[in-house]
Amino acid sequence: MKKILSAAVILTIILISSSKFVSAQSASANVNNVIDAEKNFNKSIEKKGIKGGFLAVADPEGIVFKPDVVKITDFYNNIDKQAGTLVAHPNFARISANGDLAFTAGPYVYQNGNNDTDKVFGDYVSIWRSDADNKLRLLINLGIQHPEVEQEALIDFKNPASTKQVALSKDPFAGKKIIMATDNLFNHSLSISTLAAYKEFLSPEGRYYFPGFEPLMGQDKVMKFIDNEDITITAETINAGRATSNDLAYSYGKARMKKGNIVSNFYYVRVWELDASHKWDILLEVFSAIENE
Repeated sequence: MKKILSAAVILTIILISSSKFVSAQSASANVNNVIDAEKNFNKSIEKKGIKGGFLAVADPEGIVFKPDVVKITDFYNNIDKQAGTLVAHPNFARISANGDLAFTAGPYVYQNGNNDTDKVFGDYVSIWRSDADNKLRLLINLGIQHPEVEQEALIDFKNPASTKQVALSKDPFAGKKIIMATDNLFNHSLSISTLAAYKEFLSPEGRYYFPGFEPLMGQDKVMKFIDNEDITITAETINAGRATSNDLAYSYGKARMKKGNIVSNFYYVRVWELDASHKWDILLEVFSAIENE
């Protein structure tokens, strides 16, 4: 535990000392911007079908997990169409102060038929990034399946603070390097103690999306779930990115979970949020199973 805390403190000091910060007034960033992007995405799916809807909003570098990492454009351009209907409703969303990075998450229903027995229930996570025209495009999309939920989760949409600290750096890759280092540090911490790592890095209001289970909300519930399931996790970072306003970030990679003698492989996606002490906390984590590995 001391090793995890010491490493986290060192990384926080590096983060603060290696960047110059100035106060910046949020111009037009509003969480409704990403909610509207999500609504337009759903309308596009309803009008054009699942394939057309994804292609209409995809970032050129946008990815999905089918089940491996593949570009949205590559995947959907190489299939005739995807049958069925897909309806999603965001209940959790944030946007960066500069409006260039955001995410939405919430329940979805996929149906490939006319009967209720044909419905598949779950939750999705979408990460959005603005293009040259300041239009939010779909950068990452994945979801989990679970039984139908009887009680809907509370809506949690928050605007960024009116002022945020903007990192000024001559190195355009500095933001990515910091998030990659943070994600790697968390993964290293997992190898020492899974529970201690989540206690140190997970936001008090963090959400956890694991296949087969309803989303878990809050650090206490997440840690209780991990403890009850008695799982250990090792993980490896693949890529990451950060908002220019230095308040929101994402990362993804591969994770291996062990429960007794059973070992399962996943891709993970994490959303990171900078707290008041300039420490990066995990606001959201979602897992997508890797088949046949």
